[in-house]
Amino acid sequence: MEVEKKPTQTLEDDSIDQWDTDLEEKEDSRLSFSGAELYLLACQQIGTVPISSFLRHSDEPTLNLNSYGVGPLGAKALAIALKDDIVVTQLELENNGLQQQGTRYLMNMLKDNITIQSLNLSFNRLGLEGAKIMSEMLPYSYYVKSFKLAGNHFDDSAVKYLTDALKDDEVVKALDLSDNNIREAGGEHLCHMLARNDCMEVLNLSWNLLRMRGAVALSAGLKVNSALKQLRLSNNNLGQKEAESLGQALKLNRTLVLLDLTGNNIDDQAVTLLCQGLVINDTLRVLKLARNPMTNIGALKLLETVKRNTNSAIEEIDITMTFVYETFLELLEEVRKTRPALKVQFDVMRFVHRDVDALRLFKKFLEEQNQSIMDFFADLDQEKTMKVSTSAFRSALKEGNAPLDQRQVHWLVTKFDKKCTSSINLRQFAELS
Repeated sequence: MEVEKKPTQTLEDDSIDQWDTDLEEKEDSRLSFSGAELYLLACQQIGTVPISSFLRHSDEPTLNLNSYGVGPLGAKALAIALKDDIVVTQLELENNGLQQQGTRYLMNMLKDNITIQSLNLSFNRLGLEGAKIMSEMLPYSYYVKSFKLAGNHFDDSAVKYLTDALKDDEVVKALDLSDNNIREAGGEHLCHMLARNDCMEVLNLSWNLLRMRGAVALSAGLKVNSALKQLRLSNNNLGQKEAESLGQALKLNRTLVLLDLTGNNIDDQAVTLLCQGLVINDTLRVLKLARNPMTNIGALKLLETVKRNTNSAIEEIDITMTFVYETFLELLEEVRKTRPALKVQFDVMRFVHRDVDALRLFKKFLEEQNQSIMDFFADLDQEKTMKVSTSAFRSALKEGNAPLDQRQVHWLVTKFDKKCTSSINLRQFAELS
């Protein structure tokens, strides 16, 4: 009965109220069959081609049928087989052309199934009608804690159906609505849900069009929400106004541990506004700001804020595609003295790496000569003034054949002579020796 190719099913007209009556009348008891046998009988009755992957993995907790062309009729066969199943806990049905009718079969099945806790219906062209069907069935689904609904052409009206059903829900903990058409009104619907829902912990709204009004409304919901732990808002065209509203929300929110703002329009000013909340917040652990137009200035502001907030819980910052300079690297080194586990992802221009390596190479050069930095400068300070001219320093490096290029020597000079006095004060080397 195994069929290796991925079949495409077509929909026939039949009553949802009697979707498995014929099978139940034909057999003495559903419980006398294994899940695979029940599935084969259902496919035979409905007239649809069995999917080999189901037959191979129906006895495993995770049933992955992504991109198998299940279709509405295939969904009906699966629903019959899974209605009383006690094995499968995670059902993956992404990209299967389920449409509204297939969704109805599956949601109806969840009224009886007691083991499935995660359902992936992403990219199945559910649309407004699919959202309406889900909203009608959600109150009767008592065990599914995670719904993935990405890429289903959900607009603001569809989101209203879903959020109305989830306002007082006490089961669903994770909801993925990424890659849909959720706009500003949808953000307001989500705000109302967050204001009342005290169960949902993960909300993914990436790749939507929330923009200012939607993001501001969502931030208002965050201020009063007492459950949400992860909020993903990547690629939503968010900028300064949105960052300011999120910053204000972070002042009051005490549950969020991950905020993903990857791929937006967060520039240096927007980072500054976001930091108004970060300087107070004591729960956020992960902040993702990769692929945003901030510069080294914004990166420094972010790191300074984390340093300033002694109660900050930040453990990971992602600012990939932000090119930082040595001032950032020096500050990061300083911050890590009190926060050694802090993980920061960033990009550095090649010449910055070479510059920062200058101090390491200088120290190694002195070690090979059994000298400390203080010993090196003391030899140059023949008049015992605790000062050495920068020209004398350059000459000593050249005469000693130190493995430093001209740019690295210049970097060391500016590091040791920060006030540009043309002399180096030896008292600064106590901590470097």
